[in-house]
Amino acid sequence: MNISGKVVSGDRVGRKLGYPTANLDRRSFSRRKLKLKLGVYAGFAELKIKNLKLKNYQAAIIIGPIDRKGLPKIEVHLLKFKGNLYGKKLTVSLGKYIRPFKKFKSEAELKLQIAKDIKLIKILR
Repeated sequence: MNISGKVVSGDRVGRKLGYPTANLDRRSFSRRKLKLKLGVYAGFAELKIKNLKLKNYQAAIIIGPIDRKGLPKIEVHLLKFKGNLYGKKLTVSLGKYIRPFKKFKSEAELKLQIAKDIKLIKILR
């Protein structure tokens, strides 16, 4: 399953933890009325570079939590990517479901879990 959207500004929590994420605008997602399990997925993100070529990155994709509009957040951490994605269009391909979405008691706990998730995602390549 693919989800596309323009990268918009978020809360910058991932960046603060050392795992920056691209937050996708969810307009096209909401029109498709997709029903996805909330949680972390392994997958790939396709990025168009200078309107010339496409580049694929292995990615950790987070679906959730649900906001006041009834839509889940869609955040993507591109492995081995450095740069600014704001305003660019990403197409995300969801792969294996890793774990359900959950809240953590501390930033340290969340950071530890993110490291575990990414380690697993790298193996699933």
